[in-house]
Amino acid sequence: QVQLEESGGGLVQAGGSLRLSCAASGRTFSSYAMGWFRQAPGKEREFVVAISRSGHTTTYADSVKGRFTISRDNAKNTVYLQMNSLKPEDTAVYYCAADLTANRSPVSVRLPGNYNPWGQGTRVTVSS
Repeated sequence: QVQLEESGGGLVQAGGSLRLSCAASGRTFSSYAMGWFRQAPGKEREFVVAISRSGHTTTYADSVKGRFTISRDNAKNTVYLQMNSLKPEDTAVYYCAADLTANRSPVSVRLPGNYNPWGQGTRVTVSS
């Protein structure tokens, strides 16, 4: 099983950009589909985006579509989340997570229960 560690969070003004990284240990990273989720204070964890094992298939939440871009580099065991045009409502702790099951439906990739393991999270704060 891989271990995941996020980085790249921080404080940014509205309209700014951040790039999050999620580094995975182990040699089986390419066997996992990957997802990013976020959790704002007092709210449930919500799906942000998922990427298939190869990187060819991505699924975005409507709230981030057109602003966020997920990518992965299997040679570096890393998945990235480029976040542009950030809004105060993007403020949250962002988590990456791994899913061994391939070819999930666009509905299933959004379910946190389908992912294990998870990283510890990285905080993103967007000021207005």
